[in-house]
Amino acid sequence: MAIDDLLDEHEQSERVRTWLRKNGAGIFGGVVLGIGAIAGWQWWQKDQVGKLAEANVRYEAVTRSLQSSKLDEAAKEVAALEGGKAGIYADLASLELAKAQVEAGRNDDAIKTLRALKTEGEFKTLIDQRIARLLIETGKAGEALTLIGNAEDSASLEIRGDAQVAQDKRDEARDLYTKALAKLDVAAPQRRLLETKLMDAGGTVADPAAEKI
Repeated sequence: MAIDDLLDEHEQSERVRTWLRKNGAGIFGGVVLGIGAIAGWQWWQKDQVGKLAEANVRYEAVTRSLQSSKLDEAAKEVAALEGGKAGIYADLASLELAKAQVEAGRNDDAIKTLRALKTEGEFKTLIDQRIARLLIETGKAGEALTLIGNAEDSASLEIRGDAQVAQDKRDEARDLYTKALAKLDVAAPQRRLLETKLMDAGGTVADPAAEKI
């Protein structure tokens, strides 16, 4: 091997050692961080699986309590679910509890249960509508109107109409029911009930083909 080649190799090796001295700590740190990230991810997955398993156990406890009509015990289990990371289990348990409370005539408890749900988007709209209906049934039509606000979808308009009827404001109710019908599909199963509400409020049911949104 020529002396020039040896010098080139020596020079290259020195450059490599110099580069490692300058950057070795960074490389090592990156490796450690990479290993730490993998370990952290594995721990997180294990932790999530454990929490979901615990949530499933609590959800089953809620179901058993509801089947035995032990609503107070079910409410305690639901509260425990809401305090953890139960996700969909907490929502399902709350909805089932609220349904059982309504069936037992405990509307105020059902309202409290539904209000405790942490919801957003379309799901929140549906829950607010259910709460509003219960508020009307418990003589709190004003609160129902405040909760629904100026929402203009068919279901919200119907609920606003129900609240106006509860406050003996039939003219306002007729207007709202008419608007709700105009936004409802002709084949919608709830249309017949809405038409009945409109007629009970003193209104007339128009030809669906002539209705305009």
